[in-house]
Amino acid sequence: MLHKAFIDQVNQLSQANTPFLFIVDFEKKFPRVYELDEAKEKGFRFSINGFTNCANKEKTALNTAIKSTPMPKEAYGRAFDRVKAAIEHGDSFLLNLTFPTKIELNCGLEDIFYQAKAPYKLFKEDAFVVFSPESFVKIKDDHIYTFPMKGTIDAKLPNAWEKLQKNTKELFEHNTIVDLMRNDLSMVAKGVTVSAFRYPERLITARGELLQTSTKIEAKLATDWRTRLGEIILTLLPAGSVSGAPKEKTCAIIKEVEKIDRGNYTGVFGVFDGKNLDSGVMIRYIEQKKGITYFRSGGGITALSNATDEYNELLQKIYLPIF
Repeated sequence: MLHKAFIDQVNQLSQANTPFLFIVDFEKKFPRVYELDEAKEKGFRFSINGFTNCANKEKTALNTAIKSTPMPKEAYGRAFDRVKAAIEHGDSFLLNLTFPTKIELNCGLEDIFYQAKAPYKLFKEDAFVVFSPESFVKIKDDHIYTFPMKGTIDAKLPNAWEKLQKNTKELFEHNTIVDLMRNDLSMVAKGVTVSAFRYPERLITARGELLQTSTKIEAKLATDWRTRLGEIILTLLPAGSVSGAPKEKTCAIIKEVEKIDRGNYTGVFGVFDGKNLDSGVMIRYIEQKKGITYFRSGGGITALSNATDEYNELLQKIYLPIF
């Protein structure tokens, strides 16, 4: 669906208070919108903070082992060096570098969809599953909210939250994204404020707990926002937390270094329920291509980053939130 068709359909449905699901890939090449019955017919199942188009399934014991074959550290290092060179040249301040990891699972993508614990879940049979902890934007009572999430640490480490708060690299990365998202919201709304800054969120995985840092940013939309909801969505994309700053130049570097399109990975999906909108960033993403399964992951690179830590973070994020 081209941008104009996406915008027109989103605006038409939202003005009519008709619920719909939307999905926009990272490159914004194939934005899609479906009324909820159509989404189900197309094979999409979603669960967004309890709002879902499918019945719960009885949970059974699930073997959640993941056997991964990561890209060689040397190959990651070459890409990392190119990104650091761009940062040192001033072309980017922060770039989210990602790569696919080949994995083998002892369960199906549908099993993961039903049993994963995450606020934002999306599944397409024989294609992909998302179990994301990260919100993109929410709209409620003419206000728009975003919750950039940057900074991860193993919660088992002594004084983990204190260490994460004091980590200079993580602080710079988080502040950069907060500033970017404040600017993004200012393009579609007024009175942008940071209402909660650098608070911890706990993620429970099959391998233990992680702590991540989030911030809450909000702004006031014009009361006629439903007449331009399609424009609002596309204006804010790609999400700053999974691209970087400044966006346009950083996305050009991402395309050069990662070499393949991300597609749905790090895109966004969400639901308008007839009154409010809730959406998530498509991270924690597993896809199947030509009989091979991949887990897509990555992290933010700044001038303070080092290749070993970033490579380890890419691997650390290969997990299932099932316990």
